[in-house]
Amino acid sequence: MSRLRRSLSRWADTSDQHARDLRKTYAAPDCSTVATAPDRERVHLRGTLRTVTLRPRGGVPALEAELFDGSGVLTVVWLGRRQIAGITPGRSIDVQGRIGTHDGARVIYNPRYELLP
Repeated sequence: MSRLRRSLSRWADTSDQHARDLRKTYAAPDCSTVATAPDRERVHLRGTLRTVTLRPRGGVPALEAELFDGSGVLTVVWLGRRQIAGITPGRSIDVQGRIGTHDGARVIYNPRYELLP
């Protein structure tokens, strides 16, 4: 096996371990995982924000964040906001809302949220 292939294999194992650790960290009896959360129903999710970007939607400012909990990724959008104190990449967050789809991606608009330590 080439050195590059071994390095990539080690990196993939580390990524899988990180995802397993996140699933354990955010597991709670009242929370769903991103992968199992149903669409168009009220859900309660916990995860880490991987990216936070300002992306206007229909001429209105919108703060978008990518929520990752180890099982999947979900986009969280706050319409009419340019920034929110504490909403930064790497931050743990608890969100509640309804999941919809936009351009084939799962999205929660204007969720209730709580910043976690």
